[in-house]
Amino acid sequence: MSHMIALVTGCAGFIGSQLTERLLKDGHEVVGLDAFTSTYERSAKERNLRAALNHAGFHFVETNLTHAELGGMLDNIDVVFHLAGEPGVRASWGEGFAAYAQNNVLATERLLDACRGKPLQRFVYAGSSSVYGDAPEMPWAETTLPQPRSPYAITKLAAEHLCQAYRASFGVPTVAVRYFTVYGPRQRPDMAFHRFFKAILSDKPIPIFGSGEQTRDFTYVDDIVAGTLAAASVPEAIGGVFNLGGGSRIVLNDLLVLLEDVVERPIKISRLPKQAGDVRHTWADTTLAQTVLGFQPQVGLAEGLRNEYLWMQDWMTIEA
Repeated sequence: MSHMIALVTGCAGFIGSQLTERLLKDGHEVVGLDAFTSTYERSAKERNLRAALNHAGFHFVETNLTHAELGGMLDNIDVVFHLAGEPGVRASWGEGFAAYAQNNVLATERLLDACRGKPLQRFVYAGSSSVYGDAPEMPWAETTLPQPRSPYAITKLAAEHLCQAYRASFGVPTVAVRYFTVYGPRQRPDMAFHRFFKAILSDKPIPIFGSGEQTRDFTYVDDIVAGTLAAASVPEAIGGVFNLGGGSRIVLNDLLVLLEDVVERPIKISRLPKQAGDVRHTWADTTLAQTVLGFQPQVGLAEGLRNEYLWMQDWMTIEA
């Protein structure tokens, strides 16, 4: 990938901060944008940004896409990586929905509109496998009919459609990548492995919602970053939608056995009722991403979990 100036929204987040560091390592310049929304502690996001802030090729802007003046910010940008958004299924119902509508739909529309007429090489939108809901056709290919089952998933799909609309009507060179259950160092505190490792390190039971027979297709963060970068550089990707899954699909109850091996101790489990909006299975067909993007996950689940567990031990020390 030739030298570029990239805009990364959500640059202080779990995936955004690691994408930012990879871009800087590869010799690119990055304008990072983050609103430090209250999803989790600001201090954790600031830690995520430390390495980037010490890099001469990084310029940070703290602002919210829902009201920021975006035109000038995009003047010299070659590629936009849009990772900012309101995450998580369980908080998106009822009164919580307003934040999802604002930060996932309105923010995306404003950013796309600001890209009209700009000489962008690419606009990469970070989508979600949650758009598939409980679609019966598995594994899920990009041609599988989306059946979102939560307000969160609906906003992620709406933002995808906005990307397609701006590409078709105004020529914005958009591409969407659908992330499948990303994990690894810096994972958000509300996400499963973060909560699991925190419980283990605190000698508390792991909360398991439902029977434990549900499956997830887990994807290590480095593989997600690699796939996202490929979506920005492959000419044939423009206008496409691509599944980025790690090929590490596992039954949750089997995962608990693997976790015991990773942490080298018995773990306690607390069984809780299934949560509204949680899907039973996820399974990515990544044939299209392999063919067009050259996407090939490199990190297996056991290795990735060990990496996150080591990071969590440090995180717990800092948070103590």
